[in-house]
Amino acid sequence: MQRDSWGSRIGFVLAAAGSAIGLGTVWRLPYVAGEQGGGLFFFIFIILLMTVGTSLLLAEFVLGRSTKEGAIEAYRKIAPKGQWHLIGIIGMVASFLLLSFYSVVGGWITTYFVRSFSGNVTNPPDGDHFALFTQITSNPWEIGIAHLAFMVMTILVVQMGIKKGIEKASVYMMPALFVIFLILMIRSLTLDGASEGVLYFLQPDFSAVTGETFLFALGQAFFSLSLGVSVMVTYSSYLDRNTSLPSSAWSVVLLSVLIAIMAGLAIFPAIYAFDMQPDQGPMLIFTVIPAVFGQLAFGEVFFFLFMLLMLFATLTSAFSLLEIIVTPLIRGREHLRKRMTWIVGLLIFAMGIPSNLSYSLLSETYFFGMIFFDAVDYLVSNILLPLGALLISLFVAYKMKKRDLKDELLRGSNFRQGFYSIWLLMIRFITPLCIIVVFFYLIFG
Repeated sequence: MQRDSWGSRIGFVLAAAGSAIGLGTVWRLPYVAGEQGGGLFFFIFIILLMTVGTSLLLAEFVLGRSTKEGAIEAYRKIAPKGQWHLIGIIGMVASFLLLSFYSVVGGWITTYFVRSFSGNVTNPPDGDHFALFTQITSNPWEIGIAHLAFMVMTILVVQMGIKKGIEKASVYMMPALFVIFLILMIRSLTLDGASEGVLYFLQPDFSAVTGETFLFALGQAFFSLSLGVSVMVTYSSYLDRNTSLPSSAWSVVLLSVLIAIMAGLAIFPAIYAFDMQPDQGPMLIFTVIPAVFGQLAFGEVFFFLFMLLMLFATLTSAFSLLEIIVTPLIRGREHLRKRMTWIVGLLIFAMGIPSNLSYSLLSETYFFGMIFFDAVDYLVSNILLPLGALLISLFVAYKMKKRDLKDELLRGSNFRQGFYSIWLLMIRFITPLCIIVVFFYLIFG
């Protein structure tokens, strides 16, 4: 069996960063930062990201590259006895469910991207952007076709493999994403009144910082790096032995932080420049942002660029979620990749149909008091992801041999014993404790 591999370290880093840089980084992180103390929240988040978050990211890297296996088999190879391979199954189930509703949002973005060519999104006939969003999401045919189109785009890339598919797409999409962000950020910062949005986003507000702020920052540190579902185990399993894992991890973390800051500086100054308020959470992408661009010169062009950016960010995350399921199914038999990618991708699409109809035909159908979309979101985000992150940290810390951990962590890098000792302390004690705190807060907080 000839296994695929990354063509270069930069390709791996861009793909891993693309997995991490999704809707949560582009929108949720800046929005939460504005609510939870601005620049002070960002400072707390960055510290936690570079310590607790990076320690778990490195744990997944070590596990994946040392075994050269994806979810399930990586755990089984280290611990053939017992049920530790269930961690991989949890990751695959979580990825399946996550992509099923994430692709629905990807469908919304696809719809808005296509509609951006006409200009009727930034300037709807009745001027009501929320009504337009409701009209689009309540039309099962339009969002159904867009949902399918998004999944087909994801399948077409993943079916081509790691080097020719995911890496090649990431090498083009990620630099394009940075350039678009830079253009939008510069335009936003040059608007009259933009300074108020910058202050909202970055000015430290000590009065807004509570114990909950640290929990938000800690949870975001885990989730913004695609941790807990073995995505990074899968990606690193295709990595060569001479690549520095610590350097790669720092690169992914720094790219994630940079994009989050650029997102905030592209969005909030423009919102405040036009006397609007960022009080609609993630829905702001589809309601407030179009209204903002509708008041700008050449607003349709800038909105087109923004939706293209959102589409790239969403797709690069979708690639990793589909790949984690495909890798264990083909186990190096690349001739099966195309068939399995289409089968799994279409099954995920089918699973996403109830989520897609949650705002139309199934809007009155509730599961545990939530529409289907929200129920699946809650199960994945509040239960499966933190549970997976906790189990991965415990597995790497206590089931892998210390000598293997040290050899794999330091291989190909200039880091030495001191770095390994600090990382081992983090992954054995501090990281699991932090995950448990966040887990309990998500369930009972």
